[in-house]
Amino acid sequence: MPNEPGKKPVLHTKKHVARLERERRQARIVLFAFFGILITVLLLIGYGFLDVNYLQLNKPVAKVGDTEISARDFEAQVRLERQQLLNSYNVNMQYSQLYGIDTTAQLEQIKSYLDLPEFLGQTVLNQMIDDELVRQEAAKRGITVSTEELDKYIQGQFRYFPEGTPTPTLVPTKVATPEIPVEAFDVVTVTPSPNPVTATPTGTSASIGTDIPSIIPTITLAPTSTPTTGPTATALPTATPFTFEGFQVAYQKGLEEYARFDVSEAGFRKLFETRILREKLMSVVVTDVIATEEQVWARHILVSDSAVASTIIDRLNAGDDFGALARELSEDTGSAVNGGDLGWFGKGAMVAEFETAAFALEKPGDITPAPIKSQFGYHIIQLIARQSRALDAGKLEDTRNDAFNDWLAKIREEYAVETYNEFWIPRVPNEPNFITMATESANAVKTQQAEAGSQATAAPK
Repeated sequence: MPNEPGKKPVLHTKKHVARLERERRQARIVLFAFFGILITVLLLIGYGFLDVNYLQLNKPVAKVGDTEISARDFEAQVRLERQQLLNSYNVNMQYSQLYGIDTTAQLEQIKSYLDLPEFLGQTVLNQMIDDELVRQEAAKRGITVSTEELDKYIQGQFRYFPEGTPTPTLVPTKVATPEIPVEAFDVVTVTPSPNPVTATPTGTSASIGTDIPSIIPTITLAPTSTPTTGPTATALPTATPFTFEGFQVAYQKGLEEYARFDVSEAGFRKLFETRILREKLMSVVVTDVIATEEQVWARHILVSDSAVASTIIDRLNAGDDFGALARELSEDTGSAVNGGDLGWFGKGAMVAEFETAAFALEKPGDITPAPIKSQFGYHIIQLIARQSRALDAGKLEDTRNDAFNDWLAKIREEYAVETYNEFWIPRVPNEPNFITMATESANAVKTQQAEAGSQATAAPK
């Protein structure tokens, strides 16, 4: 380019050219460094996102044999369990508000589970390990569930029965209840029963073809709360009668609900399949469960003062009739009308102090030598009889479940079960919770109001 008139040409010395070249190289280095840092940051962010949303979720929280339980499945199950607890909380609140039922204990228990994520996580993880043990042991024994069987089971859970609603057939079942020991007749006077009945789950003493006393056991001695080791199993859809079209709609809604917690349709169906496998496996494993237990037939007198209780024992030792004193003095109104009679009961049915004293009595007619103190007051207990008796349906089922769970605990070593506590404990979800539940409820109300407003606007005038 020619020099402008009046200006001298710029002469670049070698030193000046070298400086300019050096500055250009430095600028390029700075630019490359900037882009290098930017790319590194983006890669780190990308890896972090990938690690949190994929790699970490696919790491195992436990291992059963060669099968790993992933963090993804574990977290989904915890969220499902939390939702079930929140649903139970709502139901108990409604019972309290609508029917005046005191559900304080249940509400506090549910809240305690939700407030202890590590405990809840451990409970869920144990259940998932048990489920995997069931699946692997069933496979080893050749126990399977066909697609048709699974479909039918799922349809039944939704109250859809293609072949018609099954009607239970009432078949009289003979209960092998032993004869009342003859020694009992030396203690109580037996009044013939015009309508002998079988033993019932309520604990009412009875037998087939045997004259029995009319016994209505008290409920005041039952434990104040039922021991529990954790939340119940993951909830499944609420059963409602359906046509096939209705079943399809409800099934899709169930899938959508579970999808909120990252449970696929395959995972949804697996829940049902595992339940069927558990039932089949249990029927094989617990066949030798003893269906009887030692029980005692006892009666008692309950008072709130220890001195009064001691006086009653003195009167009994002097020859006063136990039944008459119970009707006159016992503060347990449920049993007093029957002369203090509690009927037959096994271990676990009464509070610990009462149970220990009752089972310590040896011969029919024996009376506790001193008053037995419990949370209800002071008891004087008399043994009427003792024998091995059949478990009622509810207790038999509990016994079978306990035996099966004990068996599962034993085979953990066989399958080399491992848990990675340092990994799963920090990952236990704390949602859904009461805050998210309230937010969802508020959003649902707004949606309903908006829909109602739209319908009102669209309605012809």
